[in-house]
Amino acid sequence: DTCLSMAQFQEVMRQQLEASMDKELEKLLSVTEGADVEVARKDFEGFKKLFHRFLQAKGPSVDWAKIHRPPEDSIQPYERIKARGLPDNVSDCLDKLVVVKLNGGLGTSMGCKGPKSLISVRNENTFLDLTVQQIEHLNKTYNTDVPLVLMNSFNTDEDTKKILQKYTHHRVKIHTFNQSRYPRINKESLLPMATDLGTMGENADAWYPPGHGDIYPSFYNSGLLEQLISEGKEYIFVSNIDNLGATVDLYILHFLMSQPNGKRCEFIMEVTDKTRADVKGGTLIQYDGKLRLLEIAQVPKAHVDEFKSVTKFKIFNTNNLWISLSAIKRLQEQSAMDMEIIVNPKTLDGGLNVVQLETAVGAAIKSFDNALGINVPRSRFLPVKTTSDLLLVMSNLYSMDAGSLTMSEKREFPTTPHVKLGSSFTKVQEYLSRFESIPDMLELDHLTVSGDVTFGKNVSLKGTVIIIANHGDRIDIPAGAMLENKIVSGNLRILDH
Repeated sequence: DTCLSMAQFQEVMRQQLEASMDKELEKLLSVTEGADVEVARKDFEGFKKLFHRFLQAKGPSVDWAKIHRPPEDSIQPYERIKARGLPDNVSDCLDKLVVVKLNGGLGTSMGCKGPKSLISVRNENTFLDLTVQQIEHLNKTYNTDVPLVLMNSFNTDEDTKKILQKYTHHRVKIHTFNQSRYPRINKESLLPMATDLGTMGENADAWYPPGHGDIYPSFYNSGLLEQLISEGKEYIFVSNIDNLGATVDLYILHFLMSQPNGKRCEFIMEVTDKTRADVKGGTLIQYDGKLRLLEIAQVPKAHVDEFKSVTKFKIFNTNNLWISLSAIKRLQEQSAMDMEIIVNPKTLDGGLNVVQLETAVGAAIKSFDNALGINVPRSRFLPVKTTSDLLLVMSNLYSMDAGSLTMSEKREFPTTPHVKLGSSFTKVQEYLSRFESIPDMLELDHLTVSGDVTFGKNVSLKGTVIIIANHGDRIDIPAGAMLENKIVSGNLRILDH
């Protein structure tokens, strides 16, 4: 009887886990019929690869000692890109571009049902409306045909497709494809919790979309990538649909298109300077001679504070990315797309602990040739993740033109105010019911609101304003009130006489 070494023992265990996983996935396919099975089979192929790599992983995926600051020329200042000006033939550049929006997320964190992209953000316009308006404006202005591609998930696909009918007479072609649907695995057994391929009843929580890194295989498998290449498209501009600053930038596009052929840049990541609010954002590093995205989840515990410091890592990833279509095709066909696995543990409502294996679109940067970072102005990063963000973009701090938001000329300094709305404002409906109209915030620096607070019409907020209603109290800010550098607390009710 031979003794197994520890490494051999671990290898045997891994093989057994993989065999059990294969068996379970086959079982799931066998209890279902119809078109879903073929789609699921493709999804499962991708999942098995990810699961295999997950089992191979040992400890944090980076060796801290090998992390270096990126070389000077690998992150270009936006000013330098802009200084090159625009080409005579902007439309020729635009003819080679496709805009892709990541549309897999639900509005649950803001208390909304359905896709997040269908939440109204400005004058009854949703994230999707604004996106369509922006691209339509480009197409009309330059007489081009930039298509919009939405990457949906099984959570958002049906609702999104219903709504797309309203854009049939707009000057923008819209395509969709679906992210994969992967099985959540039980944290203990490392096996799928699903009993069949359905998404209802006991299987409602059994599936997840595996992060936006899934764009590469899904886009490729959908056939859409090939179709767009055959139409002469060369680059995609990818961004989160809730980032209202992610508009098509003609200077960056021109820069991409004017690279010499042998040195074609296949991947650009827009980064911007970190502020105290962005300490968790992924950052660009030099690692093994390549640009690489480092996310907080990959950082060894002992170095997390260092990662968050604004001095060592000065920039973070906005997730606005410009990527070569032919390069995606090449890397997919060579199975050479290398992305770190993000292990996302979740506890479901019933108390079950599960694990989601995910990847991030920006993590593939190290697989592309001549990849670059561009340090863009903060205005290109305007994500709406909370109702506090929503208050900013609905206010007079921004003016809107053809679906694009820009900081109002009347604001004296270009930074956005810091807004923190308390838990009574978390859900969009509640938030809207607490403002009779959105306050004037042109001169606001900082706003904190906590507790049961409402705002009347035409309120104006300036400097630092802190409004705290204690438990059981209510504060109504009267119509027309002007609060400048004020702290309001206690109980303030404005009663009609």
